[in-house]
Amino acid sequence: MTIFVAELLGTMMLVLLGDAVVANVSLNKSGMKGAGSIQITFAWGLAVLLPAFIFGNASGAHFNPALSIGLAIDGTIGWDTLPTYIGGQFAGAFIGAILVYILYKKHFDETPDVGTQRGVFCTGPSIRSPLFNLISEIVGTFVLVFAIKGVPANIVPGVGNLFVFGVIVSIGMSLGGLTGYAINPARDLGPRIAYAVLPFKEKDPDWGYAWIPVIGPIIGAIIAVLLYQSLSGMEGFFASPLDLFS
Repeated sequence: MTIFVAELLGTMMLVLLGDAVVANVSLNKSGMKGAGSIQITFAWGLAVLLPAFIFGNASGAHFNPALSIGLAIDGTIGWDTLPTYIGGQFAGAFIGAILVYILYKKHFDETPDVGTQRGVFCTGPSIRSPLFNLISEIVGTFVLVFAIKGVPANIVPGVGNLFVFGVIVSIGMSLGGLTGYAINPARDLGPRIAYAVLPFKEKDPDWGYAWIPVIGPIIGAIIAVLLYQSLSGMEGFFASPLDLFS
């Protein structure tokens, strides 16, 4: 129950803050409309950072089914806890998206464009090409999970979250223009389902694309943990600079 509640609340906060910044800069009559991609990438990094500090001790602050699957594969968490992690993550993502709709209801009403409305909740490619879109999500999530695994175990508690913030911002600034860098199945599918059931006059959840930000991140996470495991067998390969002072 601790893991479920922590992952639910953490993912809810992540999606609330992350989707809300997209609403903030894209919906008509928002006070920050047009602020652009820099605000979005930094806000998404903070959307991961803040709940990670709050819920890190309770659940490890995964907030991402791809990461949880990867950590189950390498033995960091038990397979028996995986449904609890993933259930909390998808439930939290759905609730967070509903909150964004409630908060920005009047602005959605002023923004009739279906693509803009959907873009608040879920990702989409700038150029639709399933193979290349899938590769983008695989690579982005690989970078995320490999970087998380590479955070030194002896680092000052909490500082690792700052590294993850930097990774999220870096991925967004470097790869975000390709597919919107979902790199998280719950972050995309949960809000996409919320968008599909919310009372928009016109809507297009784009289910034909929806599998890519689910399957791509899972593949990327699996590759990351397997490669990290392989390289960890090489003596000193992942030695931390902090080891010099231990």
